[in-house]
Amino acid sequence: MAEEPNALGEYLRARRELVTPETVGLPVLKARRVPGLRREEVAMLSGISAEYYLRLEQGRDRNPSGQVLRSIARVLQLEDESYLLQLAAEHPPRLKARRSQPKAESVPASTARLVAALPFPAFIEGRYLDVLASNPLAAALSPTLVPGANRLRDVFLDPAEQALFSNWEAAAEGLLAGFRRSIGTDIDDPRVIELVGELSLSSPEFRTLWARHDVGPRAGARLTLDHPQVGRLALDREKLAVSGTDGVMLVIYHPQPDTDCAEKLAFLASFAAPGGVRSQVF
Repeated sequence: MAEEPNALGEYLRARRELVTPETVGLPVLKARRVPGLRREEVAMLSGISAEYYLRLEQGRDRNPSGQVLRSIARVLQLEDESYLLQLAAEHPPRLKARRSQPKAESVPASTARLVAALPFPAFIEGRYLDVLASNPLAAALSPTLVPGANRLRDVFLDPAEQALFSNWEAAAEGLLAGFRRSIGTDIDDPRVIELVGELSLSSPEFRTLWARHDVGPRAGARLTLDHPQVGRLALDREKLAVSGTDGVMLVIYHPQPDTDCAEKLAFLASFAAPGGVRSQVF
């Protein structure tokens, strides 16, 4: 019989190994053989028995209370406890119909018109971080921002895309954390399996970050890009949910007005290829 998935236990172990004793006020009197906290330390700080916590990590307890999970989230220093609660609610995992193909993603016509009309680099990002549509200025900002591309694949595997980010490590961490939030507990989704398998084989950095189980919002941020034609660009990135879709987002890069970066972006727009918006259905 195949072993039952234990996503909750994997997540607890991964996060436990990232918390040092010093950050939770525990003294370190001698060398430790394990990274992060021991199971019994998490249990003690959470106010539960070591045996009960062990059962959680091993997948032998099916109904942890919200109070217990929130106590554990506090000890593990989780900024957002919702993913942990979601994993517990899905444990044991619900039986889901296996899809031979991922659900098709498309861009609403009104959103495509908006992307074409925006004076800033803009594109549509799907649930799996596929680029579903983009305007010419987005492609001028990065040649990977075109329909058919995938943000995870490009950020982890394309050296030119990596060089675009002045702090690539932080950008990669945030992107992957947002991907985990986007897919939630659907780790057996065929497209997720395909992407994670490909990137795990091709990128040591991806393997390391994936094992951390970081989860974060798909949110706006302040980015600094080193563009090969116009130089350094400090841009604000917005990520806005597209209504009526499942995880599709409008992404816009924009500068502060009346700045050197605004002038550089205007220059980039002056020779961006015309043609409105390009889109593709997945």
